[in-house]
Amino acid sequence: MKVTAARLHRVRLPLVHAFRTSSHRKTLLDHVLVEVEDASGAVGWGEIASPSDPYYAAETVETCWQIAENYLLPAVIGRSWERPEQVSRLWSKVRGNQFAKAGVDVAAWVLWAGVQGVPLAQALGGTRSEVTAGVSLGIEPTIDDLLTEVRRQVTAGYSRVKLKIAPGWDVEPVRAVRADFPDLDLHVDANGIYTESVEHLAALRALDEYELTMIEQPFAPRNLLAHARLQKHLVTPICLDESIETLDDLETALSLEALRVLNIKVSRMGGLTAARAAHDRARRAGIPVWCGGMHEFGIGRAANVAISSLPGFTLPSDVSASDKYYTRDVITPPVVAEHGVVQVPTATGLGHAVDTDLIAAHTVATLAL
Repeated sequence: MKVTAARLHRVRLPLVHAFRTSSHRKTLLDHVLVEVEDASGAVGWGEIASPSDPYYAAETVETCWQIAENYLLPAVIGRSWERPEQVSRLWSKVRGNQFAKAGVDVAAWVLWAGVQGVPLAQALGGTRSEVTAGVSLGIEPTIDDLLTEVRRQVTAGYSRVKLKIAPGWDVEPVRAVRADFPDLDLHVDANGIYTESVEHLAALRALDEYELTMIEQPFAPRNLLAHARLQKHLVTPICLDESIETLDDLETALSLEALRVLNIKVSRMGGLTAARAAHDRARRAGIPVWCGGMHEFGIGRAANVAISSLPGFTLPSDVSASDKYYTRDVITPPVVAEHGVVQVPTATGLGHAVDTDLIAAHTVATLAL
């Protein structure tokens, strides 16, 4: 195969409900959609779902656009490849920039699956026809507001809820949610905001009594030793997210016994190729995995559903319905969850039609190569 043209679309969509983490609050999102085309006119779509600000990771929308425009897409256009796993080798000199790479990698997978006439999940080796979805809830103004949001999602059928936490917003909200929902599959995510101070360690250890499925990324991404030390004192499994950008990161974390659960994010790891390899490695190590989300629009969300169909994804993934985040999504039909379960598309390629009219209406910048 050979990509002969590519386009970037910076698309802005408002969120249905404001979302706050330990580092920032957001009410809208700018993501870069990647469109690649071969000589036959077949098209594949990917999504660069990087945050606008360098709080979750070092990348931003602007840096991703620059890297995609000047390095990744020029490395791909006009070059021949047989399978999408080979595409990432074309930019092997480019270090880091995982979010930017993910958008192009996913577009290559979608293009290839469409040309081959197979669904994306099948192209990846998926074995499930449906995926159990969970939801992620941000930090709310009050505990009562949080309980209202949890109740809304449980009523909608979601059996797993993740709570964002931060120092001062950890034990009390967890205690309140657990008291009202004693059987809920509940876990927390700190996005690396805690330290090994006496106060922070006391709070993290206090969470151990609430039967959480996991405590996700309590410490800074590179501080694997702190995660390993904490895990020795907790019954609750520690899950790593921001710490694992590459397969080398995963190998180090496994050697240090710094995790018992892995959050695989397609965007954070540079695309479907790397995400599938991380799944395979974690499965060999006996580490359960799930697919985390970055509030992706429908294109990225569909890719997450596809990767979540692989057999090692045994925990609920962040592939909740489109309408939890957006009034109208960029794909049709949107991702839908029935009783907390999302069906894996069986149509070829992405499995959804891309709504180019909606994309055009919400595009704030575009580039053709």
